[in-house]
Amino acid sequence: MPGPAFIEGERISLRTVEEEDLDFLQEQVNDPEVRRFLGATSPINGHQEREWFEERCSSDDSVSLLVCRDEEPMGSVGLHPKDGDVGTTAEIGLFLAEPFWGEGYGTDAARLVTDYAFDARRHHRVIARVFEGNVGSQRIWEKLGFRHEAVHREAMYLHGEYLDEHLYAVLEDEWRAE
Repeated sequence: MPGPAFIEGERISLRTVEEEDLDFLQEQVNDPEVRRFLGATSPINGHQEREWFEERCSSDDSVSLLVCRDEEPMGSVGLHPKDGDVGTTAEIGLFLAEPFWGEGYGTDAARLVTDYAFDARRHHRVIARVFEGNVGSQRIWEKLGFRHEAVHREAMYLHGEYLDEHLYAVLEDEWRAE
């Protein structure tokens, strides 16, 4: 059962990740449909998932939350300082289990965590990376007003091919003007 709600939205909540959630998260990052957009190339076993939990979920710099509808886990969203740059730029990482794709839940989660990045964490810039072919994720960032800043050509080798990596970003004043 997910932890307490940390951020409440109209349709979803972002909850603390608890030990009981690790099986769900491990299952999702190993799901071929989810994994193909995460940049993950190796299987994640239970020990590795626990290490991620102990390192990332207990970090003061990073924030990792479970995306939930009521108390049903749907995916995960994280906010992480970029290249150790605490306070200026943070990167959002987001995934949803396949049954929840295309319903607007990813947009809701991204909006909530972006608000949090600017309101509570005092970041100036928030970025998101999207691998070529992940049209749903690109739509999320464009819908939220993130600018497409760059294409890193063939920057990632995934599943037998080199893929472009798209960089999206929004500045605090742009976000507040929306």
